[in-house]
Amino acid sequence: MKDVCSLIWFALIGLFRSRALLQAEILTLRHQLNVLRRKSPQRLTFTSIDRLVFAGLYRVAPGALDALKIVRPETVIRWHRAGFRAYWRWKSRPRIGRPKTPLEIRQLIREISLANPLWGAPRIHGELLKLGIDVGQTTVAKYMARRRRPPSQGWKTFLHNHADGVASMDLFVVPPAPRPMSSRPASSCGNSMFLSQP
Repeated sequence: MKDVCSLIWFALIGLFRSRALLQAEILTLRHQLNVLRRKSPQRLTFTSIDRLVFAGLYRVAPGALDALKIVRPETVIRWHRAGFRAYWRWKSRPRIGRPKTPLEIRQLIREISLANPLWGAPRIHGELLKLGIDVGQTTVAKYMARRRRPPSQGWKTFLHNHADGVASMDLFVVPPAPRPMSSRPASSCGNSMFLSQP
């Protein structure tokens, strides 16, 4: 009698529930049937996919926990929280590659480059090696302070500033000097019969 009353009660509540929530409950019930149909020993075993399905359905529709019969709702909530923690642990894992330069060394590189504006990355790198700080030259170049240089002049400004020199360069023509005639005898040329006419 109790089961019949609860069935009627859930049927009446189902009339006022949203369609998405009803679909989530149906999926929850179907997945529970799939778990029960497996040939497993006395105790039910849940795979990672089962846990993912139940936690995903809980995420989409938290009201689907009412349809759970083979597992307690607290267990599904625990699985969901564990999945959330695992995801963010994976997301914030240390990346593979070059280790990060400590903040103190980055600040030291910046201070040295500001105090000595004529020093480049090779010189600062050498000074750091003398201090016993082993960093690469590219790392030094990366963390040096960027100085604001005046912008270089464009072509229009260049031509305006050097117009007289450019014009004299382009219009100045030097004709080639004539080549001297060969001092060899005419008989040594290949066309000797044309040159030896009387």
